[in-house]
Amino acid sequence: MPSPALSAARTPAPALPALPQHAPLVTAIRDGLVESVHYGSAIAMAADGSTVASAGEPSKPFYPRSSLKPLQAVAMVRAGLELPADLLALAAASHSGAAKHREGALRILELHGLSVNAFDNSTDLPYGAREREEWLRTGGAATQLTQNCSGKHAAMAATCVVNGWPVHGYLDPSHPLQQLVAKTVRDLTDEEPFTVSTDGCGTPLFALTLQGMARAFGLIAAAAGTGAYDDGGPVPRSAAAAVGLAMQQHPDMVAGEGRDVTALMRLLPGSVAKDGFEGVQLVGLADGSAVAVKISDGGDRARMPATVKLLEALGVDTARLSGIATAPVLGGGHQVGLLQATDFLNHSSEPVNEAL
Repeated sequence: MPSPALSAARTPAPALPALPQHAPLVTAIRDGLVESVHYGSAIAMAADGSTVASAGEPSKPFYPRSSLKPLQAVAMVRAGLELPADLLALAAASHSGAAKHREGALRILELHGLSVNAFDNSTDLPYGAREREEWLRTGGAATQLTQNCSGKHAAMAATCVVNGWPVHGYLDPSHPLQQLVAKTVRDLTDEEPFTVSTDGCGTPLFALTLQGMARAFGLIAAAAGTGAYDDGGPVPRSAAAAVGLAMQQHPDMVAGEGRDVTALMRLLPGSVAKDGFEGVQLVGLADGSAVAVKISDGGDRARMPATVKLLEALGVDTARLSGIATAPVLGGGHQVGLLQATDFLNHSSEPVNEAL
């Protein structure tokens, strides 16, 4: 009788899905030699939905990961959730886990008569390096509160209370909240999801295209630009405006100090930006245009160089973004090279499959 190891070895591997055809977007150059190349797909879209520039295959489905959070927040506001702007920004956040983020998630719960027992997300240490080190120094462990999606989950539980929906099971795709999220995602992206999976925190995750996600971020940023103001703060005219304005006013709640997404929104007024695991970046601009990036190997360091390159294609003056558009390559503690975007917007060759 064959051993289990032999049996497993003889079992044919499942067929791989078709691999996307990506383009080289970002390189790491060490002393004049290209040491590493990050491939991916990207698109810059005008407000009318036309493509200004693209690379790779932006029409192929991908998982937007946490860049879906602003769309999920729009769904919650549509469902009647009302929060102060800083807490609404936290609902759309992948926060670093600083004290203000943890306390903000608790405030959302307390405003709706809930406790941390309402959370149904996974546990994790704070996402930010400094925040994680501080948490560990004080004896902290992985919790649902410190997990980077806790603001979103607190808001989801609160939305259930507002509508009289069961809090238990709020992540189930058949739950009224997730049904509304799915409809909102379809509305904003103008796409039917190719498939539905589960994100790292446990939330339903939709496979969409970079084109569809760019459209959604352009709509959210443009809506924020139509918001009216009074002494009490923004009085948005739509759920999309409420979310966009909150993110613009509180970029530190969307990510955290030292995070490139927070820096981008501070440096580029009128923008709405959100990153996602596995090399995803979305940015919407006040005129309704937007850019979307997916790095094929999931490399986080390549997100922002490619994003800034795309913003150039939309006519954005990116000089102020130079600090996040590149990063030094070090040798012996000294700079010996640079991480930088390729000239992919001007590259005329066909996309390639770097796995072949």
